[in-house]
Amino acid sequence: MSPRAPILRIDTESPVAVYRQIADSLRARLVENGLAPGDVLPSVRRLAMELGITFNTVALAYRELADEGWLDLRHGRRVTVLARTARERLSRQKMDGFRRRLRELAAQMRTEGAAAGEIAQELRTLAERMEGS
Repeated sequence: MSPRAPILRIDTESPVAVYRQIADSLRARLVENGLAPGDVLPSVRRLAMELGITFNTVALAYRELADEGWLDLRHGRRVTVLARTARERLSRQKMDGFRRRLRELAAQMRTEGAAAGEIAQELRTLAERMEGS
C-alpha cells in the first residue's frame, strides 16, 4: 500500500470520536485482510494533514493499534503493518464481552430498521472476509 493512497474517511459530525473512527476503520481492514503485513501506512503527520485533523488524534489511533500488535510505530521509521502469527486465544470473559457488544449492536440495528436477515447476512459476509486471517 502506498503511503499516499487514501486509506479511510472520517465523519467529523459523528458522535464517535475521530481517533476511534480511524482505529476502527484500520482494524476492520486489518482483520478483513485489506491490509497485509509489511504494508506501509501514511505517517501520523501526513494522515492528519490529509484528514484535516490534529496529529495527536492520528497518533492516538495508531498507538492503540500498535498496543494491540497490529502496527510497528518506531520513531523516525515508517508505520508498517506487523505479522500476527501467534494470536492469543480469547478468554471466556473476553468472548462474553464480545457477545454482549454484538447483541447490543444487533439491537441497535433492529431499532434503526434493519431486518434480522440483513443483520445475519452482514455477519456472515464479515466472517467470510476474515477467514484465513
